[in-house]
Amino acid sequence: MDVGRRSSLKPAATKGKTMAEDQYDDQIFKADKKVVDAVVNPLPMGISNGVFFTVFFSVVYFLLIRWREKIRSSTPLHVVTMSEMAAIFLFVASFIYLLGFFGMSFVQATPYDEEEELEVDETEIVRKEDTRVTPCGAALDCDSDVVVKQVVKKELVFVPTDTSVVTEKDEEVIQSVVSGKTPSYSLESKLGDCKRAAFIRRVALERITGKSLDGLPLEGLDYESILGQCCEMPVGYVQIPVGVAGPMLLDGKEFSVPMATTEGCLVASTNRGFKAIYASGGATSILLKDGMTRAPVVRFGTARRAADLKFFLEEPLNFETLASVFNKSSRFGRLQKIQCAIAGKNLYMRFTCSTGDAMGMNMVSKGVQNVLEYLQSDFPDMDVIGISGNYCSDKKPAAVNWIEGRGKSVVCEAIIKEDIVKKVLKTNVAALVELNMLKNLTGSAMAGALGGFNAHASNIVSAVYLATGQDPAQNIESSHCITMMEAVNDGKDLHVSVTMPSIEVGTVGGGTQLASQSACLNLLGVKGANREAAGENARQLAKVVAGSVLAGELSLLSAIAAGQLVNSHMKYNRSNKDVTKA
Repeated sequence: MDVGRRSSLKPAATKGKTMAEDQYDDQIFKADKKVVDAVVNPLPMGISNGVFFTVFFSVVYFLLIRWREKIRSSTPLHVVTMSEMAAIFLFVASFIYLLGFFGMSFVQATPYDEEEELEVDETEIVRKEDTRVTPCGAALDCDSDVVVKQVVKKELVFVPTDTSVVTEKDEEVIQSVVSGKTPSYSLESKLGDCKRAAFIRRVALERITGKSLDGLPLEGLDYESILGQCCEMPVGYVQIPVGVAGPMLLDGKEFSVPMATTEGCLVASTNRGFKAIYASGGATSILLKDGMTRAPVVRFGTARRAADLKFFLEEPLNFETLASVFNKSSRFGRLQKIQCAIAGKNLYMRFTCSTGDAMGMNMVSKGVQNVLEYLQSDFPDMDVIGISGNYCSDKKPAAVNWIEGRGKSVVCEAIIKEDIVKKVLKTNVAALVELNMLKNLTGSAMAGALGGFNAHASNIVSAVYLATGQDPAQNIESSHCITMMEAVNDGKDLHVSVTMPSIEVGTVGGGTQLASQSACLNLLGVKGANREAAGENARQLAKVVAGSVLAGELSLLSAIAAGQLVNSHMKYNRSNKDVTKA
């Protein structure tokens, strides 16, 4: 029984005691109780509780802020400063006090009246008319004048997404969303709490559809960081494992390449390609072009008027004026050229500009908008149909990107020694050259491929894009690649290269600012904007993508030439787990 309970502090009146002795015992008990209260609770209860509540919530707020800053800066959580250690100590101390205040007897004595009911854990103790309780001490045959009644606990009903933590306020909002009174997309602005909005939207969705989202994580994502930038109406996030291949030796530097994928054998295969390239002295990359494009479409009353604007835009004397208008939109956006195409009385203008370390779609669009407004004064009959007329061309396989390039145009090459081809790749130079010609070149031509003269460039591009926060839809044009293989040094060694004219990457903006993607960029040494040379981080990332594709092409073609493809995929891409027993 608790030390704060009167039955353990006040000696029981025995049958042999007189009334005077009972009064004396009462006085002794009151004196003892004052001493205990003075020792256990030296401050008035209201003041002490207020102090500990303030300390508790203050340190919790401080630690949450520090945790969030560490995630954004990719600082390990286990590295703590002196102020954080002090905050953790205060957190533990205040938590123990508050836990004791709500029921743990070793922190604070709680006085009870002789006539009140005492509740201990899940039992209810009710006194009889004779309220005196005989202390048991250490005796085994002690009797107690109490009646114990078991309290039956109500069973909790399981609900998906653990809605047992739904508060009354949350429940009101959920009902409003389910009934259609509150639009789901407006929850963030109405509540001012992005994580709470995601939780409420998730619960409402489960109730509306009758389907559980159990297994889709909700905790662990900074929902404020994606607001207005990465994803609308979130209800959780999808987990994609990230593997690391490397080291890759590229232009004399080593890189460990993060790859986010759910395809078994992909990381292992790319890693083998890196090993072969490293053992042969590394790969070399060359950046050919760096310019993002946007192509609006405008319409005139006649084809002649459309041609007049085409000639105006292509006149070198007018370019400097147009460039100054375009460049006002950004510190980094610089107009490089304008390429025009006519279809009847419709004119397509393909603007190309540098974009620094950003991928640059928004940057070039703003610049184009400035130029269109400027041209409107000289060509008032120009009707702007759309800021994008698909002559750009974004997120679609297009010959204009294959020929002219978009984003970063990169060539990456390496010479693989004969012994490395045999020992690491388990094949020979002649077999690789023949396979590349018949598969990547002739086979792709037979299929009418557009920029797809490769084995699986898209595999590596997608994996690196997902890991580093790039737009995964731009995998389409970014995977344009032609793989070339040729025997050199009297047919002993292998020269292999990949030419990729439209790698669209950035190291700032979009998904690159998310904590996990930012960490992968940091691993590559290209996180954020380059302060010394604008755009250098994005250009380096494009070279890393090309180098990774080179390794992936080399390894896959070797596996096919050696007849290892099926066996390796059966080993790495198939689970031995019996899912029927799960």
